[in-house]
Amino acid sequence: MKTLYLLNLLKTFFIGIFLFTIQHTSAQEATPPASDGKIYQITQAVSAKRIEKDIQALVGFGTRSTLSDTVSSTRGIGAARRWIKAEFDKISKECGGCLEVYYQRNLVKKGEYPRVAEDTYVVNVIAIQKGTDSPNNYVIMSGDIDSRASDVTDGKIDAPGANDNASGVAGTLEAARVLTKYKFKNSIVYATLSGEEQGLIGGKFMAIEAKQKGWNIMGVLNNDMIGNIEGIDGVIDNRSFRIFSEPTPVTETEQERNRRRFYGGEVDGISRQLARYVLRMTHTYMPEMNPKMVYRLDRFGRGGHHRPFNDEGFAGIRIMETHENYNRQHQDIRVENGIEYGDVIEGVNFGYAAKLTAVNAITMAGLAWAPAAPKDVKIGGAVQPSTKLAWTIEEQPNLAGYKIYWRDTTAPQWQHSRFVGKVSEFTLENIVIDNYLFGVAAVGKDGHESVVVFPSQLIR
Repeated sequence: MKTLYLLNLLKTFFIGIFLFTIQHTSAQEATPPASDGKIYQITQAVSAKRIEKDIQALVGFGTRSTLSDTVSSTRGIGAARRWIKAEFDKISKECGGCLEVYYQRNLVKKGEYPRVAEDTYVVNVIAIQKGTDSPNNYVIMSGDIDSRASDVTDGKIDAPGANDNASGVAGTLEAARVLTKYKFKNSIVYATLSGEEQGLIGGKFMAIEAKQKGWNIMGVLNNDMIGNIEGIDGVIDNRSFRIFSEPTPVTETEQERNRRRFYGGEVDGISRQLARYVLRMTHTYMPEMNPKMVYRLDRFGRGGHHRPFNDEGFAGIRIMETHENYNRQHQDIRVENGIEYGDVIEGVNFGYAAKLTAVNAITMAGLAWAPAAPKDVKIGGAVQPSTKLAWTIEEQPNLAGYKIYWRDTTAPQWQHSRFVGKVSEFTLENIVIDNYLFGVAAVGKDGHESVVVFPSQLIR
């Protein structure tokens, strides 16, 4: 009798362990991992030495003014863009032809832009790494080829443009070298654009063409000056950087503006969500860096090559150094009253440029591995104790489910989140809709997330 009792006791014990193991395993399978080791590998793979070499090469062309020589093999923007294409071709060869590399050429007639005094071809150099599952989903990193001196129409004087913006081009090339070692679900575009100093011309041409081709652009990361750490304000800082983003799309309708007045979302447009994504990826994988979100399209009264994409309704942000040095921007090389002017290579910190390149690379990798963002996100809960969200499920091989985010209405970043699985709706019990702002992201089985989507419709 005693033996039978012990056997039953052992049986119950092992069944309990078995059931616990099954439940624990199911929970692990249901909840995606919080991080991906491959992203840490990407941060380590970015090379400051390669970036330095690329910046030296670009500076070596003397000037890269959009209005400079296009025939010479050693000087001017023509030589620079041919060198960039050759670098992309070399990267593509090393990955077995994984890049589609081409020139994007457009003729700008004299007088079309105030800073274009004669007929000029504006030529971008584009490299596309096609996605394996959803090739029409694109995440774009861009840098500007062209440079300028004090007189923006002078195409002959030396304008090395070491930081503005050889640093952004070098970062884009280096990101391509690193990320082409991997395969991604979505497509990645490495874009080096021209005509920025003449009026954001190259970006405008690319944005319009992307819209005409029906590209689904998940985000544009415009890198314009990512190498200076010594500010005009006297601060030396190699750990922080700025992310500029517009609050809401300029393409929204009057109805959407009116809806926002009553339902909120003044700082929750698609570009702002992209900026928050960059911040979250940086905090997760590069905690030594301090991203500083700036709630503005760009620096005060100024512009960058993400703006043309914003103008077409795409999410786009600017990533750049925190402390600018205006003595090194848009200046002829000279010394006045003991002050050195000019955008020369001595003003670039290559380790810092590598850090900001890594920020771009991990952001693009996260988006390129992530499932598509949820569509038709709706919200309800007025005069109720709980908040309900609903969305359309898009079947995808790597989709694990969805995560709901919420925050105080005055909080700049998402504060709370809950993974709710592969469902098309969920109710947050006892979370009153009046007191928070909400969003939904799609989550892959490997833990990679889409950008958060702010609800744009009401549950009827």
